[in-house]
Amino acid sequence: MIGQILNKASYNAIRQLVDNARNIVITCHLSPDGDAVGSTLALCRVLRHMGKYATVVTPDMVPRSLHFVPMVKDITAFTMNEARARSLVSQCDLIFCLDFNSLHRIDRLGEVFMQSSAPRILLDHHLNPENLFDVVVSYPELSSTCEVVYRVINEMGWRRFMDKLTAQYIYLGMMTDTGNFTYSSDYPEVYEILADLVSFNIDKQRIYNLAMNTFSADCLRIQGYALAEKMQLFIEDGAALITLNREELDRFNYKRGDTEGLVNKPLAIPGIQWVVFLREDPDVIKVSCRSEGDFSVSDICSRYFHGGGHKNAAGGELHCTMDEAVDEFKKVLDDIKR
Repeated sequence: MIGQILNKASYNAIRQLVDNARNIVITCHLSPDGDAVGSTLALCRVLRHMGKYATVVTPDMVPRSLHFVPMVKDITAFTMNEARARSLVSQCDLIFCLDFNSLHRIDRLGEVFMQSSAPRILLDHHLNPENLFDVVVSYPELSSTCEVVYRVINEMGWRRFMDKLTAQYIYLGMMTDTGNFTYSSDYPEVYEILADLVSFNIDKQRIYNLAMNTFSADCLRIQGYALAEKMQLFIEDGAALITLNREELDRFNYKRGDTEGLVNKPLAIPGIQWVVFLREDPDVIKVSCRSEGDFSVSDICSRYFHGGGHKNAAGGELHCTMDEAVDEFKKVLDDIKR
């Protein structure tokens, strides 16, 4: 039996806000991943089946690795069509905020949202949401925002508006945010939800292959180079470091999403408990961290890398050179030793 996550106040507030809304905007964090894309599109589809005019507005483009997802072409990316994004937000009656907990996670789109008088509902699974939302449904212990969305749909009595495509979106987010159910999924209710999604006759193998086992030639080359030439092992510390600077990314025709999953690969090495991947983006070093067991990279990212996340999957950023970012990583190693 799947437990409830909505209390009476949240249920009533969501019911009233959705009933009274006609134009609804749904958004997610910068650089949308499978969970962000899956949760926004699933909720969008349900709301449309309820007769609402619902649209997804993202801070930037969905990475090409997720372009196989149906309805991606319907998403309005702020960086590609700022005028339409501003218009949709200014005219909406309600905003759903999915898979992020703070304004900086949606970049320049945050300013547009703050100018809107529309109420905001947060559906999320990250720690410590900012005080920006009228209704907060946030459960860090759950596998994904897609799981949160499924539970809200179910508890609000909206499951009858789900279809096969909605189930595929939710499965996509739950699968990608758990590494195909290898972490953040050690409780029975995840599999009860999965069983319900399978009842919609979704093609699990096809979704897995497209989302997690399909790569461009450039993607394979850059990941092979990163592992062969740029991976450093710190066996005594149980750590690994991968770095890719701008010149290296350009050499391999890097597109957003090409390094997806790279940070997980060193965890396959016996003795490696946590991994840091540093990627040089324009004006910032992006930090991705992964770990196994009780080692919390969320603590490391919040303390050293101006970020945060989950115990075994977190991220952040540094405004410095790559050499300085590597020095910061070595500082982490020294602090752990002490």
